[in-house]
Amino acid sequence: MTKKRSNKKARQQSWLSSGLLALLILLFSTGYSQSEKQDTIPLLHGAHRIGKRMDVDMNRWRGYGLGQFIHWGLYSILGGDYNGKHYNGAAEWIRSWNQLPNAVYDSLYKQFNPKDFNADKWAAMAKQMGVKYVTITTKHHDGFCLWPSKYTSYNISNTPYKKDIIKQIVDAYTKVGIDVYLYFSVMDWHNPDWRYDLKSASDTIAFNKFKKFTQSQLEEQLRMYPQIKGFWFDGTWDNSWKKSGAFSDSLDQDLKRIHPGLIIGSRLRADDYGKRHFDSNGRLMGDYEQGWERTIPETFADTHGNDWECDMTIPENGWGYAKQWMGHWKTSDELIEMLAKCVSLDGNFVLNFGPKPNGTFRQKEVADAKAIGDWMKINNTAIYNCAHVNWEKQDWGYFTTPTSQDDKVYMIVFNVPVSGALRVLPTKNILLKKAYLLDGDKQLSIEKLDGSAYFVHLPNEGQKQPFVVVLETEKGKNGKQDINKHI
Repeated sequence: MTKKRSNKKARQQSWLSSGLLALLILLFSTGYSQSEKQDTIPLLHGAHRIGKRMDVDMNRWRGYGLGQFIHWGLYSILGGDYNGKHYNGAAEWIRSWNQLPNAVYDSLYKQFNPKDFNADKWAAMAKQMGVKYVTITTKHHDGFCLWPSKYTSYNISNTPYKKDIIKQIVDAYTKVGIDVYLYFSVMDWHNPDWRYDLKSASDTIAFNKFKKFTQSQLEEQLRMYPQIKGFWFDGTWDNSWKKSGAFSDSLDQDLKRIHPGLIIGSRLRADDYGKRHFDSNGRLMGDYEQGWERTIPETFADTHGNDWECDMTIPENGWGYAKQWMGHWKTSDELIEMLAKCVSLDGNFVLNFGPKPNGTFRQKEVADAKAIGDWMKINNTAIYNCAHVNWEKQDWGYFTTPTSQDDKVYMIVFNVPVSGALRVLPTKNILLKKAYLLDGDKQLSIEKLDGSAYFVHLPNEGQKQPFVVVLETEKGKNGKQDINKHI
């Protein structure tokens, strides 16, 4: 009798333990599935991190808001034209044009002598514009190096100019407080060991030499320019690189071991099966997503919760200097709106500039930089270190919120309704306490509507530029909104 009771008690304890364990597993797996999907494909060279990178260096990147991209190289000499004909592609791709002999292009380095280049002036223009980081092309697809690389003679030291352009830029921008990132094209049209695909043993032998060359150049840059914050990779879409996932994985880790805190986007690596940006399980490979080139996500859901940046041109397409800008030229107000939209969706906006062969910028670029800078001087608190606001998007513009405060929201306004009333629909249980213009602190009237909605009423005088309204908020008591109609 005692033994049976003992067995029964043991069974009950076992059942309770098993049930508790099952419940914990269920709760854990349910919570996990809501935030992170389960991996289904075993990978050696997939993503090595779940979720965002949250160290100090990445948090600094996340708060930049506005960046500058610079595409500069031998292609600026041609400016998209050769032998009286215009190349319809992006100017920096002109070497791939079948009407331009490779030998002619590869000899352009003998003419490269940007006598008017002044890195301090470039940095001053970027500083006035409000730029927080810059990405400069150290080597584009043509293989020409703007630094004196000891691994190839096809570099700046063998031009009439001779001086290290990258060092001048790194030093000048760092001096004014702008972080520097180095663009590096893996694809190299000048290197005889580059391959688009690996179809034979000889291809593999050559490409193994090329991979060693690539790693040597990148390690060289880290030794020469220790101030840099990261790399921006390009030219990694061909089969040769997609079949080199193990190498790109080890390269990524090697560079970060040499330079702790280094930031590298999603263009460098391929996984075991040749997937780029996102591995075969759908996880981001890189510290931020680099897929938003000349395009911006429509909604926050489109970002999938990843860090990201948008790289944008002023003309419709073309990064390096082109004598002719084809198509629509974006206005400074359009560019400011793109900046606001990116920040409102937790991204950075990076605007490209293509210097002339003499080292100066075209007047349109100078004017846009000045206009953006004038706007940023007044409104930068709605851009720097700001994040997405989970409120319903309205037609007048965009919301951002400072990452250091949870009781303040910025309204960056581009389209004012005829009524002058800006509709705001906060999330449940959030009350609008105060509204005022960021420029001048002018108080604005708030009208409470049915439900959670409000109108923020603007003054009668028309606004000639995009502007920012500051909202101060508070949580409602006991989940109930204040029923006052006017605040």
